[in-house]
Amino acid sequence: MKTTRRLAAALCVALAMLATACAEDGTGGGGGGGGDGPLISIVSKGFQHQFWQSVKEGAEAEAEARGARVTFVGPPTEADVEEQVNLLTNELARSPDAIGFAALDSQAAEPLLQQARSQEIPVVAFDSGVESDVPVTTVATDNRAAAAEAAEHLAEAVGGEGTVALVVHDQTSLSGRDRRDGFLEWMAANAPGITVLDPQYGGGDQLASADITRSIIQGNPDLAGIYAANEGSAIGVINGVRESGRDDIAVVGFDSGQAQIDAVGSGEMTGAVTQDPVDMGRQLVDAALRAIDGEELPERIDTAFHWYDQGNIDDPTIRAALYE
Repeated sequence: MKTTRRLAAALCVALAMLATACAEDGTGGGGGGGGDGPLISIVSKGFQHQFWQSVKEGAEAEAEARGARVTFVGPPTEADVEEQVNLLTNELARSPDAIGFAALDSQAAEPLLQQARSQEIPVVAFDSGVESDVPVTTVATDNRAAAAEAAEHLAEAVGGEGTVALVVHDQTSLSGRDRRDGFLEWMAANAPGITVLDPQYGGGDQLASADITRSIIQGNPDLAGIYAANEGSAIGVINGVRESGRDDIAVVGFDSGQAQIDAVGSGEMTGAVTQDPVDMGRQLVDAALRAIDGEELPERIDTAFHWYDQGNIDDPTIRAALYE
C-alpha cells in the first residue's frame, strides 16, 4: 500500500512537471526578465499572430527594466478556450505574484479568477476584458472606437453606398464583440446608403476567414467592401478576395503584421486600424507591478490605436505602432 501511494505521488509530481513544460514549450511559451524579482504569469489568446509576439516583446522589455520576471503562454489558436483555461490553471499553480490575462471567453475563466483572488494574486486583464470584478484593471485598446474608425474609412472607400460585410474573430471575447458592435453602430448611425450583412465568424483563422470571404462574395455579387476585425481575419479576407478575382472590393482591417502592411502597400487593402502591442505589453507589466505594490489602479488603462493606409504608412508615429 505504501509503495502504491509513493508511486501515485511520484506520478502526480511528474504530471505537474509535464503540464508546466507544455505550458512553457508546447504553446509558444517562455519568459523574460531576470533576477529574483516578482513573477508575473501572462496568459495570452495565442501565439499564431505577430500581435501576440509583440505584446510578449513589450512585456519582457518592461520586466527586464524593472527587475521582474514574466512567463508568457497562450493556446495554439484563438478558438482554444478550453486550452486557455488549462494554461491559466497551470499558471495559478506557480503561485505567481500577479497574473496578466487576455480572455478568449469573457466568462469561462471566472472560477479561476476567483481562485486567484482567494490566493491574493492580483489579475490584470489585457487586450480583452472579462465579465468579472476580479481584475484590478484592464489594459486594452478602445475597441469600439477603433472599429468605428474602420467603419468610417470603409464607408468613404465605397462612396457611402452599397453592400458591405464583416468577418470577426469571435463573439465570446469582449474585444470581438466590441470590434463588431463599434463597426455596426457607426454604420447604422452614419451610413444610411450602406447595407451591412450579418457578421460572420472565422475564429481569427486565416483559412476559415478566407473560406467565409469566398462564400460571402459568391452569395453577394454586388459586394462593395469587407471589414476584418483582427489580424488573422484580415489575412483571410485578403486571400479570399484575391482568390475570388474581385479587385473592386474595398477591404479594411484591424491590427497590422507584415501581410497587412504588404496588402496596404499593394492596394489590396484600403487600410487598417493598428494597436500598439509593444506598449500594451509594457503597460500590462507596469500595472501588474503597481498592483503587487498595493497601488489602486484605474478601471481601464487605454492603449493607443491609429489608422494607417498608403498615405501615412511611412509616418514615424504610424511606423512605431506597426509590428512586422
